[in-house]
Amino acid sequence: MFSLKPDYDICKKRYDAFWACDVADRILVTGITFPVENPAPLPEKKYDAWKDKWLDIDFRVEQMAIQMHNCVYYADTMPIAFPNMGPEIFSAWCGCPYNFGEVTTWSEPCIEDWEKDYDKAVLNMEHPLFKLLEDFTYKLLEAGKGHFITGLTDFHPGGDHLAALRDPANLAVDLVENPEWVKRKLKDSQKEYFKVYDHFYNILKSYDIPITTWTPLIADKKYYVPSNDFSCMISEKMFQEFFLEGIIEECRFYDKSIYHLDGPGALRHLDSILSIKELNAVQWVPGAGRESFEKWIHVYRKIQAAGKAIQIMGFNLSDLDLLFENLKPEGVWLSGIGGVRTMEEADYALKRISDWK
Repeated sequence: MFSLKPDYDICKKRYDAFWACDVADRILVTGITFPVENPAPLPEKKYDAWKDKWLDIDFRVEQMAIQMHNCVYYADTMPIAFPNMGPEIFSAWCGCPYNFGEVTTWSEPCIEDWEKDYDKAVLNMEHPLFKLLEDFTYKLLEAGKGHFITGLTDFHPGGDHLAALRDPANLAVDLVENPEWVKRKLKDSQKEYFKVYDHFYNILKSYDIPITTWTPLIADKKYYVPSNDFSCMISEKMFQEFFLEGIIEECRFYDKSIYHLDGPGALRHLDSILSIKELNAVQWVPGAGRESFEKWIHVYRKIQAAGKAIQIMGFNLSDLDLLFENLKPEGVWLSGIGGVRTMEEADYALKRISDWK
């Protein structure tokens, strides 16, 4: 199906088993790539401003296509490219000024006064950056046809979208002083987001490829990564009052979903997240300097006990015995194995993992 992944059909069974919180012949293992023997040189280009670099999608597609072909995708790693326009692009389409840096982007709030500015923060599918992402997506799809998979961009709807519209500190105050405005905008923006998701989902499906995004899972139908990074700033009670219902609706909207739980400050909401019947899996991101697998075994056990699949990051070759002793293989995804530098080391790890029953 894809020239860069000749064993796609075999690997796809492991993705399907992961989503079912099950295991095929072995667990899902990704994040292992090696350079091809004779990699093609990457073209280079200089720009006067970072914005020009971000918006030069023709050159970005050219570079990305070469990078995709310069890798061997080992184990279950898929050749995936996604048209990244930064984490708050949805908020830009809804009225936020947008800034471009060297490696990331950021938005500026567009709601200063809820009553006066409410209608300024609405989706504009004619926005130049919306049209640019359409073009970016189509060009990546054409470049990848028969070779690699093109995914959805990083949308960041829900609570994080409102934090962009309002500024996180202001939104935190709003939960106390302007709760009805917050709830109203959450409902209105959810409808806008579903419209956007369907728009780009239908573009990908027209090319008859699996659905993926910045978290490199694949699914046959609607898949995405619900999240709320803003939640680290609020209590469990406020999370449940303002945001849980929207996340539940989002999970119902998708066919497959993995929740992005970011940082120790968000762990207080794990019970609420695990209560979502429609949620398939949890992506626990401890944060820089806190990635040790051993430290978070209790979190993974709790997620497994709730019947959800888990993505494990910060995992090392030396952690294999800990993994086998403390978790069950059903629904486990190792997204990267530190300490694997050669194909021989990768084969050794996969052999041990395959014996885990």
